[in-house]
Amino acid sequence: MDNFHIETAQNVTIQQNVANLSTRIGAFFIDAFIIGGYYLIIYLILDSLNLNSGGDLYLIYGLLSLPVFFYSLLFETLMNGQSPGKYLNKIRVTKLDGSKPTFSNYLIRWMLRSIDITMASGSLALLTILLNGKGQRLGDLAAGTTVISEKKIISINDTIAVDIPEEFKPTFPQVTLLSDKDIQTIKELYLKAKRKGNHAIIVKIHKKIVDLTGIQTELKPIEFIDIVIKDYNYFTQQH
Repeated sequence: MDNFHIETAQNVTIQQNVANLSTRIGAFFIDAFIIGGYYLIIYLILDSLNLNSGGDLYLIYGLLSLPVFFYSLLFETLMNGQSPGKYLNKIRVTKLDGSKPTFSNYLIRWMLRSIDITMASGSLALLTILLNGKGQRLGDLAAGTTVISEKKIISINDTIAVDIPEEFKPTFPQVTLLSDKDIQTIKELYLKAKRKGNHAIIVKIHKKIVDLTGIQTELKPIEFIDIVIKDYNYFTQQH
């Protein structure tokens, strides 16, 4: 249950990185700890004012418990899909298409929370999330929402690293004149230009590398840049 893909009405495919179950449980306990601290502070204040007895005690506690009753609804609405626990764990409520939920979406999630979590001690929510595959409990299914992780997933394309065969032999030792920042910039621009078929950018990258390293070659720009990136990895990481 790492991610899922959806296709919007505009035929745009969106990948959602679903928050894992342990992270959501962690956020739940952080929020529970905050609520417990709130009740403790209320008790201490009322006790210091000698208001912990008398006929109005239940009314006072009832009024002061309203923020707890609306806790998730208030915070998710005011903090753009996050409670303090979700914020600390870098997860957020969002609509399935990646857009921001409306107040009605948050309200539906909150109304079904009593069935999902409170009445079933969380077991129904856990079961629904595990079986659904999109990180949705009943409240999410009804509201058309899910909970996603905002932690950045680093892929090999986001680093200077590339896969190098064991039998690889470097061609240009001059690549060591480049820095990690140089290679990262070269790689990002090169991959983007390849995807878009922008040969002019590839030629400019080729010229810049030649200017920085003094390498002279008859290789085509695409072949040359590809070898330069691999050579740099070989010299700086493999040995």
